[in-house]
Amino acid sequence: MTDLLRVESARTIELRPTAREAFILAGGKGVRLRPYTTLIPKPLVPIGDHSIIEIVLRQLAAHGFTRATIAIGHLGQLIRAYVGDGSQWGIEVRYTHEDTPLGTIGPALLDLDERPEHFLIMNGDVLTDLDYSHFLDTHVCSNAPLTVATYEREHKVDFGVLDIAGASIVRFREKPTYTYSVSMGVYAVAAETLRAYPPGRPFGFDDLILDLLSRGEGPSSYPFKGFWLDIGRPDDYDRANLEFGELRPVLLPGA
Repeated sequence: MTDLLRVESARTIELRPTAREAFILAGGKGVRLRPYTTLIPKPLVPIGDHSIIEIVLRQLAAHGFTRATIAIGHLGQLIRAYVGDGSQWGIEVRYTHEDTPLGTIGPALLDLDERPEHFLIMNGDVLTDLDYSHFLDTHVCSNAPLTVATYEREHKVDFGVLDIAGASIVRFREKPTYTYSVSMGVYAVAAETLRAYPPGRPFGFDDLILDLLSRGEGPSSYPFKGFWLDIGRPDDYDRANLEFGELRPVLLPGA
């Protein structure tokens, strides 16, 4: 890959030639998505005429990723049988197996020396048009130990909200809307950051980010305003299927 320049919002980012790999978390039981996940693992549930994991792997390949490692556990043999070596989608696929649940980050600590210095960790049920390549390049250029793809959510309160000091009401807001940022379940990380933690033990995203914050090594945010759904939620899964015909060009350009 040759060096390129990309300009975004009047900011120039140097794209460095580097191996591109994603570590995909696909070992969970998909409890929130039952009954869809009673007989098949969540990454294999269909969106239109494609499985979620197929959409993710196609997108990664389209963004220049050459390899993906899939962490499998519950019903993992079905994922392995469906995905195979990934060659049908233009990406090399390897597997690591969780004998016991290791959390969000724990599986990526296994065989860490086999991965490039910077790589993605992502949930296997993410449905988004995030530019994974630009996300990884932005992380590399930032020198941050961890970069989190973030999305802005709104929550409208259905009640009048009272602020109370002692026994006195000091403020009233009628059905306010709160805005907050959430993790999209896609992270770019430096392997050196993860080498500080022992493999083989449960270790979650919350453990990692809280430890980095406690040591003054603040993670970086990558705000995203495009399309994103958490397919682990039944409402979002149903919405994705209802809108897939319209979403297909966004999620699978050129397919």
